[in-house]
Amino acid sequence: MLYREFLPSAELQPFVYCYWRLRTAQRLVEPFYYRVVADGCMDVFFELGSPHENFVMGFCKKYTEFPLANNFDYVGIRFLPTIFPQIFNVRAADISDRFEALDAVTPELAHFIAKNFHGELTEAEICGFFDAYLTRHIARTDFNFDNRLYEAMAIILRKQGVLNVETDLKTGFSPRQLRRVFEFYIGDTAKTFSKVVRFQNILRAKPSVQNLRQNKLFFDAGYYDQAHFIKEFKNFYGVTPSKAFGR
Repeated sequence: MLYREFLPSAELQPFVYCYWRLRTAQRLVEPFYYRVVADGCMDVFFELGSPHENFVMGFCKKYTEFPLANNFDYVGIRFLPTIFPQIFNVRAADISDRFEALDAVTPELAHFIAKNFHGELTEAEICGFFDAYLTRHIARTDFNFDNRLYEAMAIILRKQGVLNVETDLKTGFSPRQLRRVFEFYIGDTAKTFSKVVRFQNILRAKPSVQNLRQNKLFFDAGYYDQAHFIKEFKNFYGVTPSKAFGR
């Protein structure tokens, strides 16, 4: 199997993390289960040979496994947090923890994909179609940036998800407002988003199991103990840290 990520055009990079492609280089002997770990983003995806069957994956607070056939060629768009709900006027929480048919969420994008994509496209052509559509769509989007939301997100990212939501996110929101805006633009609460950010920072650090044990990284990352760390990691990744990072 081959997996690749592609940067969008420069003007789209504040909105789109990447375009991606997952395909088989040769037919697999057995069907494959593809694991998607929690990352805080939302994805649009479809099989290149069947573009009329297209989907959107919401914010997930646990890993998801997709059963794939022996032969496949999927492409997708990974939107940065808050972007998909803003440009398509969708409440993120309505599609959290699952994937939905795209035409039930944003028919215009679903129709564009079904009409323009097919299995003979090159990767440059795929990126070009994505760039052209999103550039046009974003140009006519009336963004309603709330600085208080982005200040809260900046605090979470700066603290790498290790914080007390009740005391550290003093950006002008009441607790009820904070919950409402995070559910609309992210898909879950600020506390859940913080946990995903904390998990992703551990993934980026790529610690060895020995370092995890010796350096007590789970304490530095705000976990109560090793059992708490392992339980939450497995929920987000699907396997224990020892299996993810190697013994």
